[in-house]
Amino acid sequence: MVHHTIDGEATTARRLRFGIVLLPNFTLTAFSGFVDLLRLASDEGDMSRPVRCSWTIVGENLVPVRASCGIQITPWTTFDEAQAFDYVVIVGGLLHSGPPASDATLAFIRAMAETPATLVGLCTGAFALARAGVMNGYRICVSWFHYWDFVERFPQVDERDLVADRLFVIDRRRITCSGGRASIDVAAAILLRHVEATIVRKALRILLVDDAQKGNAPQPHPPGLEPATHPKVRRAILLMEQHVGEPLSLPDLADRLDVSVRQLERLFTTETGKSPGAFARQIRIRMASWLLTSSDRTVADIASSCGFSDASHLGREFRKEFGASPNEYRATRLPNTHEALLGTPEPGARLPDEYVEAPVRQLGTP
Repeated sequence: MVHHTIDGEATTARRLRFGIVLLPNFTLTAFSGFVDLLRLASDEGDMSRPVRCSWTIVGENLVPVRASCGIQITPWTTFDEAQAFDYVVIVGGLLHSGPPASDATLAFIRAMAETPATLVGLCTGAFALARAGVMNGYRICVSWFHYWDFVERFPQVDERDLVADRLFVIDRRRITCSGGRASIDVAAAILLRHVEATIVRKALRILLVDDAQKGNAPQPHPPGLEPATHPKVRRAILLMEQHVGEPLSLPDLADRLDVSVRQLERLFTTETGKSPGAFARQIRIRMASWLLTSSDRTVADIASSCGFSDASHLGREFRKEFGASPNEYRATRLPNTHEALLGTPEPGARLPDEYVEAPVRQLGTP
């Protein structure tokens, strides 16, 4: 019998059983990375036999499921005929294209939650777990890219349970991850509960992965932010972006990162040359400048959305940063956004990343 443990103790009493549910427009990277690590750790040599663990693609029916890249995978069995599993993995993908998880899929997730199985949400699979109502009281990891999508769709979820600054979260019999390469890290974390660490490390090396990341590792640095290598600073920046409308106080930010206020200030100064407050202000100003030139929202509305007390407050900060009022900034940049502020660039000149990449990040555009 497989024992589900939190402290990572391994047991190899019998083969681990994984049931994998592919949602419409699932992300192929998340699926393939997870399964390939299972495959490599399951057998010796290059045989790919399901010796240590087995995996089954389960679906509402046997109709092929289309990945976001267009590749289609046919389920091996249906929900009604599925056997017992130790882990049930829900692989999500695109949120705004195609149908969501079906009622039958949500019913299957609820049924699996009543068994000893551990539920795993890869990429936006966490959205399906939340829709199924099986994440109440559990922490939920989502990508920073989909943080506001989750907040909008599930306003009842306690914001303190939502984690968007880490690669994945293991909370008892629930595992959720941000997607992409992090699915390999999740597979490694699961396997390390049950098989020898040397086997898992060997499988990672075959995939050319130096080592599996731990769940508290920060998600990749979003484009448009100044470089920072210390994981605490990177996580702090992600949290600042996620709370741009209602900025976290410095003590709250330090508490979430499990560091002292003084230590956080010291880390920020070393990594970015700015205090946490100055860096957060830069993020809010950048968001406001983008909204001014990409929407017809009022200055007062933008000020409120970006964490400023009112339009006057935003105006004062804007003059400090750009030497112009928000309305002047909008008027001069609308005809040619970059040239109006930066001047006409030399032929072949490259615009600074903070003006090119940051707006795309903030609006959540791929």
